[in-house]
Amino acid sequence: MSVTPQAVPTTPKRKGETKFSLKKILLPIIVVLIVIFSLAPALWQLLTSFKVNEDIAAVPTVYFPTRFTFNHYIELFTRRPFWRYIFNSAFVSITSTAVALAIGAPAAYALARLRPWGERAILASVLIVTLFPGILLFLGLLEIIQALKLGNNYLALIIPYTAINLPLTILVLRSFFQQLPKDLEDSARVDGYNTFQLLWQIVLPMTLPALVTTGILTFIFAWNEFIFALTFMTREELKTIPVAAAQLGGATIYEIPYGPIAAATVVGTLPLILLVLFFQRRIVQGLTAGAVKG
Repeated sequence: MSVTPQAVPTTPKRKGETKFSLKKILLPIIVVLIVIFSLAPALWQLLTSFKVNEDIAAVPTVYFPTRFTFNHYIELFTRRPFWRYIFNSAFVSITSTAVALAIGAPAAYALARLRPWGERAILASVLIVTLFPGILLFLGLLEIIQALKLGNNYLALIIPYTAINLPLTILVLRSFFQQLPKDLEDSARVDGYNTFQLLWQIVLPMTLPALVTTGILTFIFAWNEFIFALTFMTREELKTIPVAAAQLGGATIYEIPYGPIAAATVVGTLPLILLVLFFQRRIVQGLTAGAVKG
């Protein structure tokens, strides 16, 4: 009597299993390539800031320095008052960001909840101003600065930066205010909160990630702005970092100080990196909330 072996059932191959494996391999590679491509200019400036002049001018190009030096950073702070430039950029950026948030948050809440007369016209105007290139306002702002005699004054930068960033601040915060539950605000009004108390004690703490995200965007714009700072600030002690870095000169008119320029780029970028890293959790919360609510 012969026993016939039973066929062992084979599990059918799932559809897309090979594709999933291929995606699992390619995805990290693509992410690494994108990160390298994005960080390559910053990494090049960082390496150049530590190279000696011989390696910077060497042919063929020395990509990774074998000799490191801090002379470019020392020269940056000894030949020119770079600490003063950092203070100027920080003061103008922080002040304009604070003013934009202080004005934009109540305006956004009024558009989101109070529904003023002509709301659609106001929103359309804010949107148009947001899309309008800021550089086209240059000649008009120059006339205003000259008429008010605000040249070589911090207000010459704080007022334009605030005005340019205000429409974006209003639009972003309005979208967050609209998503807040109205029941919470109604309960607060029953408890005796007026509109200002409601905004300051309840609404703003709940939208703190949105405030941080919007504030960092406005801060970065004010920190990196060049054209207005170059024109409205001509005194050496009032220049900002972008202008000071662009005007770095060498020992002679024929020398381009690549090392100090790279060092100035690193010094000017480092505060932004630290700011983003410090508020990283708030930024992610704000972006995630905005994506879900949108």
